Amino acid sequence: MAGLAGAIGALGPEGLAGALGPQGLAGIAGAIGALGPEGLAGALGPQGLAGIAGAIGALGPEGLAGALGPQGLAGIAGALGALGPQGLAGALGPQGLAGIAGAIGALGPEGLAGALGPQGLAGIAGAIGAAGLAGPAGPAGPAGPAGAAGPAGPAGPAGPAGAAGLTGPAGATGATGAAGATGAAGPAGGVLGFADFFALMPPDNAATVAPDTDVSFPQDGPISGTAITRINASSFNLATIGTYQVLFQVGVNEPGQLILTLNGADLAYTVVGRATGTSQIVGMALVQTTVINSVLTVRNPAGNAAALTITPLAGGTRPVSAHLVITQVA
Repeated sequence: MAGLAGAIGALGPEGLAGALGPQGLAGIAGAIGALGPEGLAGALGPQGLAGIAGAIGALGPEGLAGALGPQGLAGIAGALGALGPQGLAGALGPQGLAGIAGAIGALGPEGLAGALGPQGLAGIAGAIGAAGLAGPAGPAGPAGPAGAAGPAGPAGPAGPAGAAGLTGPAGATGATGAAGATGAAGPAGGVLGFADFFALMPPDNAATVAPDTDVSFPQDGPISGTAITRINASSFNLATIGTYQVLFQVGVNEPGQLILTLNGADLAYTVVGRATGTSQIVGMALVQTTVINSVLTVRNPAGNAAALTITPLAGGTRPVSAHLVITQVA
């Protein structure tokens, strides 16, 4: 009969399979019966008793942790415990470093002005300071309106006598006519017309007279007839063809020159000037015209370096005159 089989060791806990425990010792085999005569097989004998269980094998190593399961629902919060007694205040720690200053906030609205306080007592008057330097003289004001014409001046000098014309042939003696009325006496000394134009400084000629610029004589003195008239403050019209005696005088501060022009052209023979000092520049010349309505001026010649200052109040406190006197003599 077969011996009793040893029991198989129990399996370790689930995880990696633990090693099989050692096989239990085989049971003691029963004695083999004597071999009967061959013939019909005998019936199986009863199963032998189970062998003694082998010892439990050692615990296998822990298996790998399984994946975390879903989080469970939060439990109900427990009731708050009673507040414990306040502990004693701890000692003050050292003062920390000053923090960085924050940005300056926006300026608040201006407050209402406070009421004025009572006026204080007047202080002791300070000493009067020294007088300041006199400021520069201001520019001359604009020219005032022309004053009323003054009384007629004395008659100018008689012009030179003109050359005698050729004697024409004697005509036939005509019949004696009736005596005509006596005509008015003509101007003495061959004067055919005259005019005096003048300026007073101040207020006239307030600006300097630049080179190639005419002197102004904006006011009228005595004038006879319409042969010699003004065009503007510095230009004068000679209406008829003839010979004119021209006299001018102008007080200036700088060394300079003046010249007569006729119809815009310089009359080179009329230049007068002075090199130094402060005094009048005086000129006199005869001017002949060849066309009617010729234009005469007194000019600071082009090409000169200095602008001329017409002297105001020269030698005293009264405005000083400059004159342009024109006399037609032929």
